Amino acid sequence: MAKGLSALGANVIISSRTESDCIEAVSKISSSSPTSNNDNTNNNTNNVKYIVGDVSSREGCEALISSITSLDVLVNNAGCAWGEPLERKSGRANWGWDKVLDLNVKGPFYLSVAALPLLTTPSDPNTGAFDDNSTGRIINVGSITGLLPQEAPTHAYDVSKAAIHHLTKKMAKDFAPKGVTVNCIAPGFVPSRMTEGLKSYASFEEIARSTPMQRLGGEEDMVGAVVYFSSRAGSWVTGTVLPVDGGAVAGQQIPLSSLGE
Repeated sequence: MAKGLSALGANVIISSRTESDCIEAVSKISSSSPTSNNDNTNNNTNNVKYIVGDVSSREGCEALISSITSLDVLVNNAGCAWGEPLERKSGRANWGWDKVLDLNVKGPFYLSVAALPLLTTPSDPNTGAFDDNSTGRIINVGSITGLLPQEAPTHAYDVSKAAIHHLTKKMAKDFAPKGVTVNCIAPGFVPSRMTEGLKSYASFEEIARSTPMQRLGGEEDMVGAVVYFSSRAGSWVTGTVLPVDGGAVAGQQIPLSSLGE
């Protein structure tokens, strides 16, 4: 997603808990940019920078925003997953639920609230009025598991994504008078470090075949939705949860043929 905004010439700041992950991401984004000079000296590669931070707590969110001087688009993309079968008694259930909800739900809320002053720039300082050119954008990243529970014991994750979808609508109403739109993308199955765990239940090939468009998603699919919500074209869109899933949710049907067997 950051790569897509970088390619459009936007100044991009990414954040992660570890500096090594930040450096790796900056290098990847910059090397794919048409204007890249492949120089990541001093935490600055063209228009891509990073800040090491932890958005799983309110304090971490506020510290991250305090190190930023200007902001037009906030993408809440940090997330984690946890799950175990109901019959398993590992003693880690409290830890798992807390970890997932802290990062996936509380983090986007606290970060968005902290960022609101930076995203709010009236077009007319005298009247406080806003226009489409002064509209800040918040884009949350949910999941189709927040729309349709998946066949895996990821109760905390699925619930957290349903919560971020609802939080998107709640914040959209609250932030609209301040000239800020709040939208959400709900990705389908995309190969990533997090989704590797799904291979315990089905191969990526099997998951792709179950999707109407017969393929898994990629970062380019997500970038398009983020760029739309960030652009002038999306300036009158707020409170929307957009599935980007190859038809996985919309393609669900009641299996009438099997019911008659």
